[in-house]
Amino acid sequence: MRFSFRSLSFRLLLLTGFFVMLSEVLIYTPSVARYRLVYLQEKLETAYLAAQAVRAAPDGMLSEMMSKELLNQVGAHAVIVFRDGTAREMLERAARPMADVEIDLREETFFGLIWDAFGSLSQIENRVMRVTGDSPDGGDTLMIVEIDEAPMRDEMLNYSFRILNLSIFISLVTAGLVFLSLRWLMVRPLERITRSMIAFQAAPEDRSTDLDDEGRRDEIGVALRELAAMKEALRAALRQQTRLAALGTAVNKISHDLRNMLSTATLISDTLSQSDDPKVRRVAPTLIQSIDRAAALCSTTLNFTRDTPALKRSPVILADVMREVGGCDLSTGENGQTVRIETGYGAHLAVLADRDQIFRVFANLARNAAHAGAGRISVDAWPRDGMVRIDVSDNGPGIPETARSKLFQPFGISTKQDGSGLGLAIARDIVQAHGGTLTLSQTGPGGTRFTLTIPAAKTDA
Repeated sequence: MRFSFRSLSFRLLLLTGFFVMLSEVLIYTPSVARYRLVYLQEKLETAYLAAQAVRAAPDGMLSEMMSKELLNQVGAHAVIVFRDGTAREMLERAARPMADVEIDLREETFFGLIWDAFGSLSQIENRVMRVTGDSPDGGDTLMIVEIDEAPMRDEMLNYSFRILNLSIFISLVTAGLVFLSLRWLMVRPLERITRSMIAFQAAPEDRSTDLDDEGRRDEIGVALRELAAMKEALRAALRQQTRLAALGTAVNKISHDLRNMLSTATLISDTLSQSDDPKVRRVAPTLIQSIDRAAALCSTTLNFTRDTPALKRSPVILADVMREVGGCDLSTGENGQTVRIETGYGAHLAVLADRDQIFRVFANLARNAAHAGAGRISVDAWPRDGMVRIDVSDNGPGIPETARSKLFQPFGISTKQDGSGLGLAIARDIVQAHGGTLTLSQTGPGGTRFTLTIPAAKTDA
């Protein structure tokens, strides 16, 4: 994969350099304040040594030339030493400027030092600073020195540029090392995974682009193993779908031809039912019933193999649909018991659906319940976040546990001995086409409940 400025590698490089520079800035801020403090303390120490020369002189007096020389060594305009609150030693120039800034090192705080340091760096013109601090020998001696700010600012700037150059060097080295490490540990494996996924999308059956399991125990290793498992599952699903598609095409053709043959057989069976032979008339109903069941199975299979037609959505009242479903023949074949459909809470709600298709869903659910032995089906609904939740409950014997895993699989199970097992699969496909869900929420000896979610129809306020 070619290098790109939008790639993950380049972003890692930039972020690493940025965070290292940010760390250096956080380190530089107190360090430059400390540099300024040390500079001023060194000035006080040098001034103290110059004051000692005054103290050692006869009568505490120095010549003007000697005083000027000492002040030049200190780099100050004036040096004053207070002992017991009285000025004992003093050095000052003849033309002594007024101080612009008062600095007392005894009262400086951490944040105050940082603020004053950046204040000095931001100055353009030279200022005279009057610096007060304790004497290096301790005790009650107080030192005052008046110095120019410009030399200190120049040294602080030089120090800042050294720190900047060092920070840039550290950032480049650190960013390069982190970049190479992350590229080796993460980016390159991710690029391989990406290439493998793209190749799998282009040719799912081609195993030459599959990645070997390197035994890594980190997240990359987990991703590699999960990707391999996903590929195998998708390949198996694709093979199954391909086979099912071919089988569906064959079944569709066979069912179509078989239904035509059964139509001819139905005509012949009708003729046999009118035969004068008693034995023929006795077996004819069984033959006709078997032919009708075979024709119904062919029709159901053909309907399932066809694509769901385009939905014609409109507001549909649940109570109206259930009333139509109740008008269908839902009697069980075994004892002729008729299933009673009851609409409970929320039957007045409207869903946005294709009326014919949603009728087909509820009719399939009702027929399944009837064939399972239910005598009553109740329907309740609630509005929820733009959807309508619909519970379809019956008082049947429940669905066996062994059949629940195949409940929505085509030809998986059937509640009727000669059923096709397509009713729930068709119902689920129709509900999903509407943007909803169909699930089995409860089943047992006390009955079964299916839960549907269908988009609600918008009503005028």
